[in-house]
Amino acid sequence: MTLTDRLPGTADPDSVFTAFGDWVNGQGLTLYPHQEEALIEIATGANVILNTPTGSGKSLVATGAHFAALADGRTTFYTAPIKALVSEKFFALCAIFGAKHVGMLTGDASVNADAPIICCTAEVLANLALREGSGADVGQVVMDEFHFYAEPDRGWAWQVPLIELPQAQFLLMSATLGDVTRFVDDLTRRTGRATAVVSNAERPVPLLFSYAMTPMHETIEELLSTRQSPVYIVHFTQAAALERAQSLMSINMCTRAEKDAIAAAIGNFRFTAGFGRTLSRLVRHGIGVHHAGMLPKYRRLVETLAQAGLLKVICGTDTLGVGINVPIRTVLFTGLSKYDGVKTRLLKAREFHQIAGRAGRAGFDTVGTVIVQAPEHVIDNERALAKAGDDPKKRRKVVRKKPPEGTIGWGQPTFDRLVTADPEPLTSSFHVSHAMLLNVLARGGDPFAAMRHLLTDNHEEPAAQRRHIRRAVAIARALLAGGVIERADGTFRLVDDLQLDFALNQALSPFALASLELLDRESPDYPLDVVSVIESTLEDPRQVISAQRQRARGEAVNAMKADGIEYEQRMELLEEVTHPQPLRELLEAAYETYRRGHPWVADHELRPKSVVRDMYERAMTFTEYVGFYGLSRSEGLVLRYLADAYRALRQTVPEDARTEELTDLIEWLGELVRQVDSSLLDEWERLRNPGAEPVEARLDDKPPAVTRNTRAFRVLVRNALFRRVELAALRRHAELGELDGEAGWSAERWAEALDDYFAEYDEIGTGPAARGPALLHIDAGPQTWRVRQVFDDPDGDHDWGIDAEVDLEASDAAGAAAVRVSAVGPH
Repeated sequence: MTLTDRLPGTADPDSVFTAFGDWVNGQGLTLYPHQEEALIEIATGANVILNTPTGSGKSLVATGAHFAALADGRTTFYTAPIKALVSEKFFALCAIFGAKHVGMLTGDASVNADAPIICCTAEVLANLALREGSGADVGQVVMDEFHFYAEPDRGWAWQVPLIELPQAQFLLMSATLGDVTRFVDDLTRRTGRATAVVSNAERPVPLLFSYAMTPMHETIEELLSTRQSPVYIVHFTQAAALERAQSLMSINMCTRAEKDAIAAAIGNFRFTAGFGRTLSRLVRHGIGVHHAGMLPKYRRLVETLAQAGLLKVICGTDTLGVGINVPIRTVLFTGLSKYDGVKTRLLKAREFHQIAGRAGRAGFDTVGTVIVQAPEHVIDNERALAKAGDDPKKRRKVVRKKPPEGTIGWGQPTFDRLVTADPEPLTSSFHVSHAMLLNVLARGGDPFAAMRHLLTDNHEEPAAQRRHIRRAVAIARALLAGGVIERADGTFRLVDDLQLDFALNQALSPFALASLELLDRESPDYPLDVVSVIESTLEDPRQVISAQRQRARGEAVNAMKADGIEYEQRMELLEEVTHPQPLRELLEAAYETYRRGHPWVADHELRPKSVVRDMYERAMTFTEYVGFYGLSRSEGLVLRYLADAYRALRQTVPEDARTEELTDLIEWLGELVRQVDSSLLDEWERLRNPGAEPVEARLDDKPPAVTRNTRAFRVLVRNALFRRVELAALRRHAELGELDGEAGWSAERWAEALDDYFAEYDEIGTGPAARGPALLHIDAGPQTWRVRQVFDDPDGDHDWGIDAEVDLEASDAAGAAAVRVSAVGPH
């Protein structure tokens, strides 16, 4: 029986509240007083601002709000700041209300969009509110993590529904809202509903704050000895988190029995090379690492082990606050300042309390502990003063250390202030875009009145409102000049043929479709050129781009030194060296042409780059690529980018634009992502069938056998062999020896074989023809494939090549082509 089956058949507040309360009791739960207060207000039709601590049961109140809306026949929307949290809530609500009653919209996925309960990102609801306004079928809005209202780039999406959906009932939730008086008055004025603030909840697990003047290792050892674990150690960079975790290996965290329990829980979980091996050593020692740069499966492993009480310490970043389920008893801050992308600054009270609030596990702990570690120089100074004793002369001679250069000094006064400070009031972050105007124009009616309301009745100061009005006028003129909108009957409206074009999920998808027509389908580079078009429309994976640029500059410096170019000229020339950007000139020219008729794409920057293409052209596995660019701390970001590229290729490139080679490439990319971490694609597939019986995932679950997808596996085999061709062409014998040393092909043996080849030919070709299927011969057996990769020699003899065997069982175990070289030479 689902919660939907409990609907009372009437919207009477008492009946709704009683029915929901009975369901809660049936779950073995008891409502806290603040939950009862919030639910009564919701059932009677009021807006509610739920400003209660982490762990106080806001999700249950949200569930009750959805229940009340269903009882009243209203469509209810749940919004959150990140897709992962939206997806998590979607599946949770499917389990509670039944899959047919819950839908999801995230901008690149749509499931059961006509359901009475919709989960979506804040931006999706904001665009819906702009397009449909008070006519939208939105009867209730539940906004989770509402403090994102103040985010500079995204805050507009939390504000727009408040402005444009006066018919809706609002539930705004966060643990760190600060003073909400302005929202109370504003919501009541706009919706005509009373607005209640529920902020009187006591934490189910109170927090105990302290300031540690002992060195970090001593602080951690004391926490472990006094049974204050699990401890989450907060760092402000991913590198610092991993460095700390490795430094703690000297502490004996766990007993033999606890280590055995960890090993049993891990089972046959597949750790890849690089960071995976490091993490395997750490978690087996009782130490977790948790940050956004990790593969999802690694974060899930750490969370699962932590939930089972098997990890004593977790070293992570300050991103812990949003949608992450890591039960912890103690939060230990390594500092109170951070670099925010622009400057180094002290933590805001909101940030401090958002992270500190994760301490203390309801049902497990009677108190949560929050400790701030004093800076090293402060501890050293105190120890030096203590050593000097009470002697004034000795104390005056103590040379006090200063904060490291480039950091901000802070101490116990900063700590004391943050502990007692309320979160800062939320500030408006409204902005105007082409998409905003187009959505409002698509609504119909009087666009002048609609835009006047949006631009003058928002939460901005008057000076900011005037800037937004000027920006809107400039955008309207550009849309008119581009023929996107037209004057009619004294007002503006969209041209008739815009709707389908503008409705596509990705703003630059129509541009990508148009750009595909510029490519030469007969060119051997066509498949990779299609990839480059799609990659140019995706967000930049910043760490990858930076690593590519750094490597390109390093190689350029070495080449310039070899050419005898002087230092000053080298530095000047280096300014022009950047990451690879295939088709840049073609795409930028096409973008400028396209923008004249579609001005709204100016909201979205074209970003030519090569990540998927770079990996494919280098014939590298995921692990090799991460190692090549030194991206082990960011491999999760790399994989998410590859998954996004795969989905974009699948969704954007029409069937009539696909060749056999392009289809092979797309299949290869999907299989590569799935074998590294299947969760990114498994969830995407699950969204298509949310009503299916959930399958309990185990930590040691492996992705499907890599050999089952023959098309993709052939590409994996081709790339594995071609990787050796490229290294042979560059005469990189040492790297070949690393690949094939276990098969008896050492660097020396490779050098000897290749010397014989280069005695006959000047070079080995590595262009499209060399990579093509014509030079790869596969004899596919049931357990073993025998393959020969022929060299593309300059004379076209095609007599030399690499013979190898591919073990299918070993390939399935590794999630990659298990190639064993048997011979290199002429046939």
